[in-house]
Amino acid sequence: MSDDKPDWERISAFSEPKLSPGFTLWRDFMRWQRELNARLRPLDLTQPQFAVLAVCAWLSREGKKVTQQEMVDFLGMDRMHISQIATRLERSELIERRMASTDLRAKHVQVTEKGRTLLEKAMPIVEEFDRAFFS
Repeated sequence: MSDDKPDWERISAFSEPKLSPGFTLWRDFMRWQRELNARLRPLDLTQPQFAVLAVCAWLSREGKKVTQQEMVDFLGMDRMHISQIATRLERSELIERRMASTDLRAKHVQVTEKGRTLLEKAMPIVEEFDRAFFS
């Protein structure tokens, strides 16, 4: 009978997952996101939704028209993931998306009044949580 176990000493520089910086980062990120999601749940927001809403508001703070692609570039997230989140935010009337007049492939994204009101409630929750989590 053959041994189906990986030869860990040969394939990994680490004797256990906790010693791997990548694993540790992933585990800590998942804990941060899970705990932040719990705090945002009463507002019916997830951490990724908050990030998209906040970045949209931030990038358009001086009246600039922001495209969905600019948000993708800023956040460093997958374009399809941003599109799915934006669709959910649009259904909740937190953002509006319109086709750009100069490039029909581009969509301008704008935070609605309802989105701004929600962001004003969510931002202090997120910042307070971040201070506590990272202290």
